[in-house]
Amino acid sequence: MTRQNFSTFALAALARDDARGAATFQLKSKDLIDGERIAMKHVYNAFGCVGENLSPELSWDNPPPGTKSFAVLAHDPDAPTGGAGFWHWIVVDIPADIRNLKQNSGAASGKNLPIGAQMLETDFAEKAYGGPCPPPGAPHRYVFTIYALKIDKLGDAALGRTAIAGFTIEQNALAKSSLTGFFGR
Repeated sequence: MTRQNFSTFALAALARDDARGAATFQLKSKDLIDGERIAMKHVYNAFGCVGENLSPELSWDNPPPGTKSFAVLAHDPDAPTGGAGFWHWIVVDIPADIRNLKQNSGAASGKNLPIGAQMLETDFAEKAYGGPCPPPGAPHRYVFTIYALKIDKLGDAALGRTAIAGFTIEQNALAKSSLTGFFGR
């Protein structure tokens, strides 16, 4: 095998291994079906919406080596906020041995979260899950993303602002996986 052929072979093998590794870390849910409408039990209960505001059950498996914690973010990129979207749920410092968040883990009390995990303030100005509640019109996308992080804790600097938290999460992500649901009224 020539040096060039070996290099091409090695790069192809690395790409295949990376693709296989990235595909194995996957967000799943018994409550959300990717590409489908979000059930009323997960919809906000204010601003004209009449849901139960229960955060969905989420689970994941096969985190990449070196994962020290997880973060879960739920975002509406279609919110009419000048391009910023709307943050519906931010959970950080989920210990590396945890593989799921049960339904209603996003309750304001925090009692249903794994020990060590914490919620950051959302755009509803609450440290809790806030379900979909778009203005009347076209359905919005709600993107739930799990991040495998190479850090144990987000750190105090990231705990006060969603943009800084998001930046810190992206900078420390080893892998991520998303599910997208839709809701309109």
